Amino acid sequence: MFTPEGPTVRELAVQALSSVERGYDLLAPKFDRTPFRTPAPVLDAVRDALCARGPVEDGLDLCCGTGAGTRVLGAVCRGSVTGVDLSDGMLTVARSAYGQAASASSDEGVPTPRPRWVRADARALPFGPAFDLVVSFGAFGHFLPREWPGLFAEVRRVLRPGGRFVFPLPAPAPPGSPLYWSLLAFDAAMRVRNLVWRPPFVMYYRPFRLGPVREELTRAGFSVRLVALPALGRRPDGSPRCRMVVAEA
Repeated sequence: MFTPEGPTVRELAVQALSSVERGYDLLAPKFDRTPFRTPAPVLDAVRDALCARGPVEDGLDLCCGTGAGTRVLGAVCRGSVTGVDLSDGMLTVARSAYGQAASASSDEGVPTPRPRWVRADARALPFGPAFDLVVSFGAFGHFLPREWPGLFAEVRRVLRPGGRFVFPLPAPAPPGSPLYWSLLAFDAAMRVRNLVWRPPFVMYYRPFRLGPVREELTRAGFSVRLVALPALGRRPDGSPRCRMVVAEA
């Protein structure tokens, strides 16, 4: 997709007609060469904002995919780092990529985090209150609004008292902009696909908006605040293009 190394149109079509888990198993070997991977500037901005608050002990990357966000935790956590995802294929790529990165870092004499990779559903996490920080990048389109209460309750359950659930949330596309129409068309196509094809592939970009999300986080027992990420720029009205949501247990 968009590059010779990315997935072909046929491969994307096969993925889109699969379940979420199977689709990502198929896409995993080429996922990091698609636009679906969280951009490096977003990862860097969140890492810098977290590092400014000082280190924590144990971190969890929720829906970690190929492990891009797990590296953010590696810069912040002094203790353990865990990545959890539903797709075995994505975790396989994460293990391989992290092993190569660890080898390169060891050659340079730099301490390397050793994440553990766990296959699990984010709505039924196999952990107790073991984390001081949970991060997630770009995964929330896979959860319908009716699933948010259970998802946020699970995250709060695995956080220690005072722990934080952190994720970037871009500002919505301006109505009428090319991005707005592109996202609207994508969501409409996914809804039609899920009406006529089984199993469903849940991936909607537009429903995850700050107001409703903040309300559900508060209902789950979090105290929510926002941190602007100025490195990612500002909109014409001066508001941030992206904020970091910090939900404290």
